[in-house]
Amino acid sequence: MGVVIPLEDSKNKQASVKPLVDLTKADMERVNQLILSKAGSDVQMIPEVANHLISSGGKRLRPMLTLASASMFGFNGDAHVKLATSVEFMHTATLLHDDVVDESDLRRGKSTARMIWGNQASVLVGDFLLGQAFRMMVDVGSLEALDVLSTAASVIAEGEVLQLSVAKNMETTEDDYLSVIRAKTAALFAAAAEVGPIVAKTDKASRNALKSYGMNLGLAFQLVDDVLDYGGKAADLGKNVGDDFREGKITLPVILSYRRGTSDERSFWREAIEGGKSDDQNLEKALGLITRYGGLSDTIARAQHYGTIARDALAPLPQSPWKAALLEVIDFCIERVS
Repeated sequence: MGVVIPLEDSKNKQASVKPLVDLTKADMERVNQLILSKAGSDVQMIPEVANHLISSGGKRLRPMLTLASASMFGFNGDAHVKLATSVEFMHTATLLHDDVVDESDLRRGKSTARMIWGNQASVLVGDFLLGQAFRMMVDVGSLEALDVLSTAASVIAEGEVLQLSVAKNMETTEDDYLSVIRAKTAALFAAAAEVGPIVAKTDKASRNALKSYGMNLGLAFQLVDDVLDYGGKAADLGKNVGDDFREGKITLPVILSYRRGTSDERSFWREAIEGGKSDDQNLEKALGLITRYGGLSDTIARAQHYGTIARDALAPLPQSPWKAALLEVIDFCIERVS
């Protein structure tokens, strides 16, 4: 069930994360070793829960951004590896917490940790991973990097609470929603990209360029995820198509369709999202309305807009394989929907 929206100006060659994966391969092996080491504990349940999610097949895009954004300025050492691992632990912790808040059953095609070990274990193991992340940040010894990542952790938590405040509220505006995803998703992308140039001790302009790149890449990434929930395939999503609808989540395709609809159609949305009437029949009707009012195509257009800002942020930086790989990641994130 879903509506696949083709990109208008899709390229002959599909964009890929492979250039970034290849460039960061050696350092990512070090990150993976550190992940296994730092997820260990004498308390048996901690590595069980942590490894369940860590080994579930995510692309590890955020830590690769940290590695690339340090290496593109010629950094050598292990500080970027520790910070990349910290970034991945922060991301994993937020996923563990998210699944509890959202009462999610699936994550990347597997049962969520909360379904296997319970909500309490998921929350507490997430807290453990956050603690380990901050220990590694302290090991690096950069107050600036610690400030950036600790600020991101605080902003992400604020985003979670803000999302709760707008949950199942059909009067949520596009600005409200962008505030949520800027905090929940884009803040960690921005921090992951910014700490690389910090440890590489490069100039403020380069640091700001990577921060802007990460922030806008994160916004584009989340908007495409919103589209995929209504127009993707379960195998690609790692969850069921329409889960956002079933959980009563307010995402941009819904916001646009609600505001553009008739009074009767707005009543449907309120009953479905606020009233919890989110069965398959209503999902089909929701998909029809989203298609009629351009909810998916316009959300893709928003994602492309932020992708362009991310691209422009890197424009002043010198050409290099690292820069080329980071630019291709923008196209990859958006082309997931094609």
